Amino acid sequence: MSKQNSFLIPCLCVFCTLSMFFISCKKEAGEGGAATITGKIYVKDYDNATLTNLESQYFAQKEDVYIIYGGEKGTFDDRVETSYDGTYEFKFLRKGKYKIFVYSKDISKNLVLYPSGYKTEFYSVEISGKKDEVEVPTIEIID
Repeated sequence: MSKQNSFLIPCLCVFCTLSMFFISCKKEAGEGGAATITGKIYVKDYDNATLTNLESQYFAQKEDVYIIYGGEKGTFDDRVETSYDGTYEFKFLRKGKYKIFVYSKDISKNLVLYPSGYKTEFYSVEISGKKDEVEVPTIEIID
C-alpha cells in the first residue's frame, strides 16, 4: 500500500463519519429557517381597576413582544416591538414549537402572583413546514 493511500483512507473515514453526524442532527426550534410568525397586539385602556370605564382601545404601538424557542424555557430568546398598526413579526424560524408572550396589567391586584402589577399573556405556536407563515390571533392586553 502506498503512503498516499494510507493517508487517504483515514481521511475518508473521518469525512464520512462527520458527514453522517451533521446529516443526522435534528435542528431544534429557533432561528435559521424560512418560516415566520406574525400577529397583532390590541390594547384596552381602562380608567379604573374594575374595568367598567373603557377610556380607549387601540392597536399597540412600540409594545414589546417576546418569543421562546421550543416553548418550554423560562427565558425569552428574542424580542421585537410592534409597529404603528400593532403588528409584530418573528422571521427566519425553523420548524418547532414556540411561545409568544406580552405583558398586561394585572386587574386582579393579586400581589402574590403578580408582584410587579403585570401578568404574562402567552400564546403557543407550532411551525410544521419549512416556509410556514403562522398568524397568531390578536392578543389583547390591559393598559
